[in-house]
Amino acid sequence: MTRTRPTPSTRPARLLRAAAWLLATVCCALGALQYGRASTDGSLAAARDRDTALAAGRQAVAELTSAEAGRAEATRARWLAVSGGALHDRLGAGPATDPGVTSHGTVVEAAVTALDPGARTARLIAVVRVELIPAAGTVTTDRRRLAATLTRTGAGWKVTALAAVPVGTA
Repeated sequence: MTRTRPTPSTRPARLLRAAAWLLATVCCALGALQYGRASTDGSLAAARDRDTALAAGRQAVAELTSAEAGRAEATRARWLAVSGGALHDRLGAGPATDPGVTSHGTVVEAAVTALDPGARTARLIAVVRVELIPAAGTVTTDRRRLAATLTRTGAGWKVTALAAVPVGTA
């Protein structure tokens, strides 16, 4: 068996294929290294905590800005289910009062502004559209900016403080 020597015209093509194969191998190795770093990075856990807090906060703020006329106890039970700490105590104190107006809160935008995994707390800001439905009269819509403090409990994230954010003048 005789071996033929590559001709000058095939030598650049072989070098180009070898260089492409080497570049692909290096890219795969770097990608695997980056994936390994990302999967063990602590910021991934923080991102999951942030996303969980955001979802729970959005749902809780919507719930806390909604009420059913004529169903004070059911409304308060829903509020107590999403609240914790001092807010929970304040909502649970005294008899349930009927608001007389049905309100339905929808979180339009929300963001976690601070997250402290060690303290198990998060701060959230939200823009809420609240539709007010009186027993008789015209339905009105109100837009509110709220700040919420959340605490992670054994039962998940709970709103422990809720306050209106004043609109600044520019």
